Amino acid sequence: MALRQHLADTRPLHNPFFRRLWTANIATVIGAQLTIVAVPAQIYLITGSSAYVGLTGVFGLVPLVVFGLYGGALADAVDRRTLLVVTTWGLIVTTAGFFVQAALGNRNVWLLLGLFALQQAFFAVNQPTRSAVLPKILEPELLPAANSLSMTLFGAGAVVGPLLGGVLIPLVGLSWLYLIDTVTLFATLWAVVNLPPLPVEGETSRPGLRSVVDGLVYLGGHRVLMMSFVVDIIAMFFGMPRALFPEVAHVSFGGPPGGGLAYAVLFAAMPAGMVFGGVVSGWVSRVERHGLAVVASIVVWGASVTALGFVVLAAHGPSTVLLTLAAVALAVGGAADMASAAFRQSMLQASASDAVRGRLQGVFIVVVAGGPRLADVVHGAASPLVGPGWTIAGGGILTVIGVLVAAALAPVFIRYRA
Repeated sequence: MALRQHLADTRPLHNPFFRRLWTANIATVIGAQLTIVAVPAQIYLITGSSAYVGLTGVFGLVPLVVFGLYGGALADAVDRRTLLVVTTWGLIVTTAGFFVQAALGNRNVWLLLGLFALQQAFFAVNQPTRSAVLPKILEPELLPAANSLSMTLFGAGAVVGPLLGGVLIPLVGLSWLYLIDTVTLFATLWAVVNLPPLPVEGETSRPGLRSVVDGLVYLGGHRVLMMSFVVDIIAMFFGMPRALFPEVAHVSFGGPPGGGLAYAVLFAAMPAGMVFGGVVSGWVSRVERHGLAVVASIVVWGASVTALGFVVLAAHGPSTVLLTLAAVALAVGGAADMASAAFRQSMLQASASDAVRGRLQGVFIVVVAGGPRLADVVHGAASPLVGPGWTIAGGGILTVIGVLVAAALAPVFIRYRA
């Protein structure tokens, strides 16, 4: 019984609607990761240029921002089950488009990037709608556990998918990865089709710019919800060092410039930590002070990033010991990030009115997607000036200072109870 208390709370899986969504995601998350691996690989194969590969950031971020906000407004205006069915079909069709163009030997990089942008637009509408659905099918006390289970599954896919993709590309080619992703999406379609009707409670709004602005005004009037976004921006902007992983793997740990073991370990360690954190997430359902838990989680995240920076400073070539320490630091950070995301998502789902829940989930997607991409720019610019080690360590220190200052300026966030 003592061990069971520390393992993941699986009570949300007793709900048939959530169980179908979560079970379908086992296949869909891995399939999506195969496409995430395949798209940059195909772009580089066509162009031989990392600059073109970098364009995926622009072609991915712009639809996420635009359609994340608009999709949230749409989720507050129509039946959410219907919207999930439509956008899931959109994801299936666009992913099938990836398969067709690869099978036909496409050499036009702009066609590939255009398909990627269209897919991200459907994803940006689908994801906030999906998150807004959970409070309609689950009791409020089960939301932290449900979000932990979802984050755990995402982390597992982020570990297994790239490894599987790396093995499959030379064996079967890129088109098969796209085809696998297309087929797995039908599992999600089956899950959303079997949801009950999910109309918006209260007065609905016409989707558009005015609706988006109204949602932002609502957010500005709720300091607890606003702070949940502020602290995440602080954590990701200062503390997400992924843009430096290629340089760290090559320069600090002596790996080859095109990848290698150190490169793979650095990228896999954080999602592996998310998985471990999810497996032992039984405690999240017993926490009432969600605001304090978020701040504590981000402090741990910042401390782990700081530790990673000092490990990088100490590394001057291949070292199993230092690479292991770097992986442990990233894994601890991944576990802390999982907890932070689960609590922040639960606060947003439980505290917001159903009439604006979709729009706030849209903002959530924009923040979660945009923060790390801004961090890529900042860390990439700082590293040539002070070096990757001090850039990472300094970012971790600023994360801890920033979240503590923010918490001190908004004590209502610390006092928030589920």
